[in-house]
Amino acid sequence: MGRHTLEGNPPIEVNLRKSTRARRLSLRISRLDGRVTLTLPRFTAEREGIAFLKAKEAWLRTHLHDVAPPSAVAVGTELMVRGQLLPVVTGDAKRVQITTSEICVPDQATAAVRIKAQLRHLARDALAAASDRYAAKVGRHYTRLTLRDTRSRWGSCSSNGTLMYSWRLIMAPPDVLDYVAAHEVAHLVEMNHSPAYWDVVGALYPDYERPRQWLRDNGDQLHRFRFDN
Repeated sequence: MGRHTLEGNPPIEVNLRKSTRARRLSLRISRLDGRVTLTLPRFTAEREGIAFLKAKEAWLRTHLHDVAPPSAVAVGTELMVRGQLLPVVTGDAKRVQITTSEICVPDQATAAVRIKAQLRHLARDALAAASDRYAAKVGRHYTRLTLRDTRSRWGSCSSNGTLMYSWRLIMAPPDVLDYVAAHEVAHLVEMNHSPAYWDVVGALYPDYERPRQWLRDNGDQLHRFRFDN
Protein backbone atom coordinates (compact mmCIF):
# COMPACT_ATOMS: atom_id res chain seq x y z
CA MET A 1 0.00 0.00 0.00
CA GLY A 2 2.85 2.38 0.59
CA ARG A 3 3.83 4.58 3.52
CA HIS A 4 2.38 7.21 5.79
CA THR A 5 4.34 9.78 7.77
CA LEU A 6 3.05 10.42 11.27
CA GLU A 7 3.90 14.06 11.89
CA GLY A 8 5.56 15.03 15.13
CA ASN A 9 8.97 15.30 16.72
CA PRO A 10 10.44 13.24 15.28
CA PRO A 11 8.17 12.23 12.38
CA ILE A 12 7.58 8.48 12.12
CA GLU A 13 7.57 6.59 8.82
CA VAL A 14 4.92 3.84 8.87
CA ASN A 15 4.67 1.06 6.30
CA LEU A 16 1.08 0.31 5.31
CA ARG A 17 0.08 -3.16 4.18
CA LYS A 18 -3.19 -4.97 3.57
CA SER A 19 -3.69 -8.59 4.46
CA THR A 20 -6.42 -10.99 3.41
CA ARG A 21 -5.79 -12.95 6.61
CA ALA A 22 -5.95 -10.01 9.03
CA ARG A 23 -9.15 -9.71 11.03
CA ARG A 24 -8.32 -6.42 12.73
CA LEU A 25 -6.00 -3.45 12.51
CA SER A 26 -2.58 -4.12 14.02
CA LEU A 27 0.52 -2.05 14.64
CA ARG A 28 3.93 -3.72 14.83
CA ILE A 29 7.37 -2.37 15.71
CA SER A 30 10.34 -4.43 14.61
CA ARG A 31 12.69 -4.90 17.55
CA LEU A 32 15.51 -5.39 15.04
CA ASP A 33 15.46 -2.00 13.33
CA GLY A 34 12.50 -0.06 14.73
CA ARG A 35 10.52 -0.34 11.49
CA VAL A 36 6.82 0.37 12.02
CA THR A 37 4.14 -1.54 10.08
CA LEU A 38 0.40 -0.95 10.14
CA THR A 39 -1.58 -3.93 8.85
CA LEU A 40 -5.14 -3.45 7.64
CA PRO A 41 -7.74 -6.12 6.87
CA ARG A 42 -8.48 -6.38 3.16
CA PHE A 43 -11.65 -4.29 3.12
CA THR A 44 -10.63 -1.68 5.71
CA ALA A 45 -10.30 1.85 4.31
CA GLU A 46 -6.92 3.53 4.58
CA ARG A 47 -8.43 6.52 6.40
CA GLU A 48 -9.64 4.15 9.13
CA GLY A 49 -6.13 2.79 9.46
CA ILE A 50 -4.65 6.29 9.73
CA ALA A 51 -7.17 7.18 12.43
CA PHE A 52 -6.16 4.04 14.32
CA LEU A 53 -2.50 5.00 13.92
CA LYS A 54 -3.05 8.49 15.33
CA ALA A 55 -4.96 7.06 18.29
CA LYS A 56 -1.95 4.83 19.05
CA GLU A 57 0.66 7.58 18.63
CA ALA A 58 1.55 7.89 22.33
CA TRP A 59 1.95 4.11 22.65
CA LEU A 60 3.99 4.02 19.45
CA ARG A 61 6.43 6.73 20.52
CA THR A 62 6.95 5.16 23.94
CA HIS A 63 7.80 1.76 22.47
CA LEU A 64 10.02 3.18 19.72
CA HIS A 65 12.05 4.86 22.45
CA ASP A 66 12.75 1.41 23.93
CA VAL A 67 14.08 -0.10 20.69
CA ALA A 68 17.87 -0.38 20.78
CA PRO A 69 19.46 1.25 17.73
CA PRO A 70 21.59 -0.84 15.37
CA SER A 71 25.24 -1.05 16.39
CA ALA A 72 27.88 -1.00 13.64
CA VAL A 73 30.80 -3.22 14.62
CA ALA A 74 34.04 -1.24 14.53
CA VAL A 75 37.09 -0.41 16.60
CA GLY A 76 35.88 1.40 19.71
CA THR A 77 32.48 -0.32 19.87
CA GLU A 78 31.36 -3.30 21.92
CA LEU A 79 30.14 -6.62 20.56
CA MET A 80 28.40 -9.46 22.36
CA VAL A 81 30.27 -12.77 22.25
CA ARG A 82 29.15 -15.77 24.30
CA GLY A 83 26.84 -13.51 26.28
CA GLN A 84 29.48 -10.91 27.17
CA LEU A 85 29.93 -7.42 25.74
CA LEU A 86 33.56 -7.10 24.63
CA PRO A 87 35.33 -3.97 23.35
CA VAL A 88 36.80 -4.05 19.84
CA VAL A 89 40.41 -2.84 19.88
CA THR A 90 43.40 -2.85 17.54
CA GLY A 91 46.64 -4.66 18.27
CA ASP A 92 49.71 -6.32 16.80
CA ALA A 93 47.97 -9.61 16.07
CA LYS A 94 47.85 -10.74 12.43
CA ARG A 95 44.34 -12.11 12.83
CA VAL A 96 41.31 -11.57 15.04
CA GLN A 97 41.81 -12.67 18.62
CA ILE A 98 38.79 -13.00 20.88
CA THR A 99 39.54 -13.33 24.60
CA THR A 100 37.36 -13.10 27.68
CA SER A 101 38.10 -9.38 27.93
CA GLU A 102 38.37 -8.00 24.37
CA ILE A 103 38.26 -8.52 20.61
CA CYS A 104 41.60 -7.56 19.08
CA VAL A 105 41.82 -6.89 15.33
CA PRO A 106 44.86 -6.11 13.12
CA ASP A 107 43.41 -2.91 11.65
CA GLN A 108 40.33 -0.76 11.73
CA ALA A 109 39.45 -0.88 8.03
CA THR A 110 38.69 -4.60 7.94
CA ALA A 111 37.56 -5.05 11.55
CA ALA A 112 33.91 -5.88 10.89
CA VAL A 113 34.43 -8.40 8.09
CA ARG A 114 37.28 -10.13 9.95
CA ILE A 115 35.27 -10.38 13.18
CA LYS A 116 32.24 -11.76 11.34
CA ALA A 117 34.37 -14.46 9.72
CA GLN A 118 35.86 -15.42 13.08
CA LEU A 119 32.44 -15.55 14.75
CA ARG A 120 31.13 -17.84 12.01
CA HIS A 121 34.13 -20.11 12.53
CA LEU A 122 33.57 -20.23 16.29
CA ALA A 123 29.84 -20.81 15.79
CA ARG A 124 30.41 -23.75 13.45
CA ASP A 125 32.80 -25.41 15.89
CA ALA A 126 30.49 -24.89 18.88
CA LEU A 127 27.31 -25.94 17.09
CA ALA A 128 28.92 -28.99 15.49
CA ALA A 129 30.24 -30.13 18.87
CA ALA A 130 26.85 -29.64 20.55
CA SER A 131 24.96 -31.30 17.69
CA ASP A 132 27.32 -34.28 17.70
CA ARG A 133 26.89 -34.67 21.44
CA TYR A 134 23.10 -34.58 21.38
CA ALA A 135 22.81 -36.73 18.24
CA ALA A 136 24.88 -39.41 19.99
CA LYS A 137 22.51 -39.27 22.97
CA VAL A 138 19.45 -39.98 20.82
CA GLY A 139 21.26 -42.46 18.61
CA ARG A 140 20.62 -40.56 15.39
CA HIS A 141 22.80 -38.95 12.74
CA TYR A 142 22.35 -35.66 10.95
CA THR A 143 23.44 -35.40 7.33
CA ARG A 144 24.78 -31.86 7.16
CA LEU A 145 25.19 -28.69 9.22
CA THR A 146 24.82 -25.25 7.66
CA LEU A 147 25.02 -21.71 9.02
CA ARG A 148 22.90 -18.77 7.94
CA ASP A 149 22.02 -15.29 9.15
CA THR A 150 18.30 -15.88 9.65
CA ARG A 151 15.98 -13.50 11.45
CA SER A 152 12.86 -15.62 11.73
CA ARG A 153 14.39 -18.67 13.41
CA TRP A 154 17.50 -19.73 15.29
CA GLY A 155 17.68 -23.17 13.77
CA SER A 156 15.87 -25.84 11.81
CA CYS A 157 16.03 -29.53 10.98
CA SER A 158 14.92 -30.78 7.58
CA SER A 159 13.29 -34.11 6.86
CA ASN A 160 16.57 -35.35 5.36
CA GLY A 161 18.48 -34.59 8.55
CA THR A 162 20.10 -31.27 7.61
CA LEU A 163 20.61 -28.99 10.58
CA MET A 164 20.62 -25.24 10.00
CA TYR A 165 21.62 -22.68 12.62
CA SER A 166 22.02 -18.93 12.85
CA TRP A 167 25.72 -18.18 13.30
CA ARG A 168 24.71 -15.31 15.61
CA LEU A 169 24.07 -17.90 18.33
CA ILE A 170 27.77 -17.61 19.16
CA MET A 171 26.95 -14.17 20.56
CA ALA A 172 24.48 -15.65 23.05
CA PRO A 173 25.46 -17.29 26.35
CA PRO A 174 26.84 -20.80 25.73
CA ASP A 175 23.86 -22.51 27.36
CA VAL A 176 21.54 -20.79 24.86
CA LEU A 177 23.55 -22.14 21.93
CA ASP A 178 23.52 -25.59 23.53
CA TYR A 179 19.76 -25.47 24.00
CA VAL A 180 19.13 -24.57 20.35
CA ALA A 181 21.32 -27.49 19.27
CA ALA A 182 19.33 -29.83 21.54
CA HIS A 183 16.08 -28.36 20.20
CA GLU A 184 17.01 -29.08 16.58
CA VAL A 185 18.60 -32.49 17.18
CA ALA A 186 15.39 -33.56 18.93
CA HIS A 187 13.68 -33.18 15.55
CA LEU A 188 15.77 -36.08 14.28
CA VAL A 189 13.54 -38.17 16.56
CA GLU A 190 10.25 -36.24 16.32
CA MET A 191 9.63 -34.00 13.31
CA ASN A 192 6.96 -31.99 15.11
CA HIS A 193 6.35 -30.06 18.33
CA SER A 194 4.18 -32.65 20.01
CA PRO A 195 4.43 -33.58 23.72
CA ALA A 196 6.61 -36.49 22.62
CA TYR A 197 8.98 -34.04 20.96
CA TRP A 198 9.28 -31.91 24.09
CA ASP A 199 9.95 -35.06 26.09
CA VAL A 200 13.00 -35.62 23.86
CA VAL A 201 14.12 -32.01 24.34
CA GLY A 202 13.69 -32.36 28.10
CA ALA A 203 15.75 -35.53 28.14
CA LEU A 204 18.54 -33.80 26.22
CA TYR A 205 18.35 -30.45 28.02
CA PRO A 206 16.26 -30.66 31.21
CA ASP A 207 16.42 -26.92 31.99
CA TYR A 208 15.41 -25.82 28.50
CA GLU A 209 12.85 -23.21 29.59
CA ARG A 210 15.55 -20.86 30.92
CA PRO A 211 17.61 -20.49 27.70
CA ARG A 212 14.41 -20.57 25.66
CA GLN A 213 13.14 -17.56 27.63
CA TRP A 214 16.49 -15.81 27.19
CA LEU A 215 16.04 -15.96 23.42
CA ARG A 216 12.51 -14.61 23.70
CA ASP A 217 13.68 -11.71 25.85
CA ASN A 218 17.05 -10.94 24.29
CA GLY A 219 17.30 -12.63 20.90
CA ASP A 220 16.60 -9.41 19.02
CA GLN A 221 19.72 -7.90 20.58
CA LEU A 222 21.90 -10.35 18.65
CA HIS A 223 20.56 -8.95 15.39
CA ARG A 224 21.27 -5.30 16.15
CA PHE A 225 24.98 -5.77 15.48
CA ARG A 226 25.88 -4.80 11.92
CA PHE A 227 29.00 -6.02 10.12
CA ASP A 228 28.79 -3.84 6.98
CA ASN A 229 31.91 -1.84 6.30
